[in-house]
Amino acid sequence: MFIHKKELQFQSKPDRPDPVMARKLQEILGGQWGEMSVMNMYLFQGWNARGDQRYKDLVLDIGTEEIGHVEMIATMIARLLDDAPVNHKEAAYESDPAIAAVMGGMDPQHAIVAGLGATPRDSNGVPWSGAYITASGNLLADVRLNLTAESQGRLQVSRLYHMTDDKGVKDMLAFLLARDTYHQNIWAKIAKDLEEKNGFVVPANMGEFEVTDVNHIHYNFSEGDDSKSVVEGIAPDGEPFEYGDKPVAFAEKPILNPGPPNMHATKDATK
Repeated sequence: MFIHKKELQFQSKPDRPDPVMARKLQEILGGQWGEMSVMNMYLFQGWNARGDQRYKDLVLDIGTEEIGHVEMIATMIARLLDDAPVNHKEAAYESDPAIAAVMGGMDPQHAIVAGLGATPRDSNGVPWSGAYITASGNLLADVRLNLTAESQGRLQVSRLYHMTDDKGVKDMLAFLLARDTYHQNIWAKIAKDLEEKNGFVVPANMGEFEVTDVNHIHYNFSEGDDSKSVVEGIAPDGEPFEYGDKPVAFAEKPILNPGPPNMHATKDATK
C-alpha cells in the first residue's frame, strides 16, 4: 500500500521560469538513468524479493523515496515552464531575440503534449522505457546495477548543477546529490555483505561447469602490453590473474554447409 503525502521531500521551486532548463531536467526524470528508472527498478526488485526480508524492506524504502524524487523533479519542471512564451511564437522571434533563444531550446512537447508540465521522456523527447530497469531475482547482481545507476544519475545531476545559476534549481539538485551519495554507499555495502556470503562472481557455484582454464586469464587483443600491470595480482574472488601475451584460438575455422535451394544463396564464383 502506498500513501501520498502532499508535501515534497525537498523544496522544488526555481527563482524564475526557464523552459530550457526544464527540458534539461527531463533527462534526470525520464532518461535511462533518471528517477523513473531507479524508482521502477527498486520497486520491482523489492516486490520480487524472496530472500532476506531486511534487504526487501530496504530496497522498497529507497524505491518509495524515488517516487518522491520523481514528483520533486516533475514539480520543478512545471514551475520552470510558468509563463513560457508558447503563443505568437513567430512574433516573439521577430521582436525579442532573448525569447527567440529560449524558444529555440524549449521542448515543444512541454507545451503541445503536456500543457506546460513534465513528461515521462528524456531531454530529447524519447519516451521512458521499461527496458531501462532490471529486477533479475539475484539481489547481488541487482544491487551492482543499482550502484551503477546511482553513479550515472549522480553524474548527470552534477553536470546539470553547473548548467544553471538558479539558486532554487541548484538547491534541489544539491539535495539529490546528497541522496545519491547515500544510495551509492548503501548499495556498495549490501553488495559487499552479499559477496561475503555468496562469493564475488554471479551466479555462484558454477565452477564445475565453466572452462576453468580460461576463467582468470586476460588475453592481449591490442598492440603493446599497456594493460598488463592492471591485471597482475589476485582477482576479487581470490584467484590469481594471468596475462596472455597473445589471443588463443581453441577451435578450427568454421565452414558452413551450403544452404538449401529455396534460400537462393549466391553461388560461389570460384566453383
